[in-house]
Amino acid sequence: MIDLHTHTTFSDGELIPAELARRARVAGYRGIAFTDHADHSNLELILENVLRLARKYSVYADIELLAGVELTHVPPSLIPELVNAAREKGAQIVVVHGETIVEPVARGTNLAAIEAGADILAHPGLITPEEVKLAVKHGVALEITTRKGHSLTNGHVYSLARKFGARLVINNDAHAPGDLVSLDMRKKIAFGAGMDESDYLIAEQNSQEIMRKLTPTR
Repeated sequence: MIDLHTHTTFSDGELIPAELARRARVAGYRGIAFTDHADHSNLELILENVLRLARKYSVYADIELLAGVELTHVPPSLIPELVNAAREKGAQIVVVHGETIVEPVARGTNLAAIEAGADILAHPGLITPEEVKLAVKHGVALEITTRKGHSLTNGHVYSLARKFGARLVINNDAHAPGDLVSLDMRKKIAFGAGMDESDYLIAEQNSQEIMRKLTPTR
């Protein structure tokens, strides 16, 4: 398993990066991405610290680690410049906090994230067909999430992704140890969204390809 969307004490997670990496490894994960909530105020602080740890600990922790951010509640018009800033500051993966139906995310966030070429659009809520087609064009992966609340629209996201050929990944959006779901639960949530075994395996392969592409050569 690979999880490309997790949080540490550098935002609202409960675990420091080292403990999150260890707990994920014991839970059966082969790779994770640290993607703490970021805006213009804390982007540099997160990346300066987590990048250093990810590079060092990946060698010793028996798990692949990526350092990135989840741009969260950033005004849509400012998302493109922040995606670029994150990459300039070394972010290995850029996730954008999508228009989940359980938070007051600004309308237009999904579109701005896709047009900016984020790596993953997290929990995109009631994403539109036009946005899904644009995600295909820009190579942006859409998230099927195991997180309570955000997962309410998994079926909608999967249905449109399947219709238009968008790339899907499965993530926990982990904030605490209990959020690192087992393989069995991960599959059940995927199947509950409408996936079959083949769809599930493709989503897992998508995560593996993203991890392989973004992991630096050591």
